[in-house]
Amino acid sequence: MPRRGLPVDPLILLARHGRWVLVAGLVAGVLLPGLAARLWPWVPEMVALLLFLGALRVGPGVFDGALRALPLTLGAVLVLQLALPLAVIGGGFALGVAHGPTVLALAIMCAAPSIVSSPNMCLMLGAPPEFAMRLLVLGTALLPLTVIPVFWFLPELGSVSEVLAAALRLLAVIVLATGAGFALRALAWRAPGQAALARLDGVSALMLAVFVIGLMPAVGAALREGVVQAGYWLGLVFAVNFGLQIAAHALLRGRGRAVAVPLSLIAGNRNMALFLVALPPEVTAPAMVFIGCYQIPMFLTPLVMARFYSRI
Repeated sequence: MPRRGLPVDPLILLARHGRWVLVAGLVAGVLLPGLAARLWPWVPEMVALLLFLGALRVGPGVFDGALRALPLTLGAVLVLQLALPLAVIGGGFALGVAHGPTVLALAIMCAAPSIVSSPNMCLMLGAPPEFAMRLLVLGTALLPLTVIPVFWFLPELGSVSEVLAAALRLLAVIVLATGAGFALRALAWRAPGQAALARLDGVSALMLAVFVIGLMPAVGAALREGVVQAGYWLGLVFAVNFGLQIAAHALLRGRGRAVAVPLSLIAGNRNMALFLVALPPEVTAPAMVFIGCYQIPMFLTPLVMARFYSRI
């Protein structure tokens, strides 16, 4: 605790209120579309910086016991990125709506790997970020394989080769950015104190807020499409995002916070932006409103779900 009369470190203050910093980013992204449009081209660089900060925060110790935990990590990736989207597609065929925009959007969401900010969000939720980092790396590495059956059953999604190329590019960014963070932590920052880690958390919270703003142009466009349409998609994204988190938590609550929180968080929060980069606009157009609106529950998760996860 700071001594009375001394100023509070602004980075530590940001870390303490990281959930509200994300909310501020959401609000700024909606109310300041010009700023959001200016930041949008920098999203790839912000992704790399977030990965670097996450790796610097957890350190190379994230891989301690990774081989022992590989069956659990691999099983989680296969369930989330393969079994779940195929179940969505199967349900769509059973109901005769497999080729409608809702099923296409849900299939894209479920087929995507973890969002790159999942380790940062775990820290905001008071959970260890190591398992989230492992799921992020392995899920992205396996995406070229897990995505093939999804595109086989839904050929209107486009060319698998474009998604594979984008997945490989993202994997390269993950390897380079996290490798730089791990190397810096191992070589020059081996034993940071609590205050230093808190300042790093403040930097991550601020970077996440800027990242949120950069992702918001699609949200503003979605909200301008019309009240009824926006209301439908907003209701759907909140139900899917929080519903998947709650369902995953119900299945995993016995495994403790180190596993239950990261896996539940990632179950509902996926990197759909990867498909925006990889697929042609005519393919992603039907799902753009969904993808845009999905950013809202995604970045409200640390605030809305904090009390829920605190009970684990």
